[in-house]
Amino acid sequence: MALPKHKISKSRRDKRRTHQKTTPPNLTTCPQCGEAKLQHRACPNCGHYKGRAAVEIEES
Repeated sequence: MALPKHKISKSRRDKRRTHQKTTPPNLTTCPQCGEAKLQHRACPNCGHYKGRAAVEIEES
């Protein structure tokens, strides 16, 4: 099994990993209720998508 000849410093290791971070999801506001929602999905608060009711929401 191959082994490294020299130690990789923390700085060099971390430089390689700088692009592996996650990005936060893109949120938009619902035109019906104004709540934040994911793009291209029905609003979890009111159930509307593209101006019409797509999902029935139970109010409790």
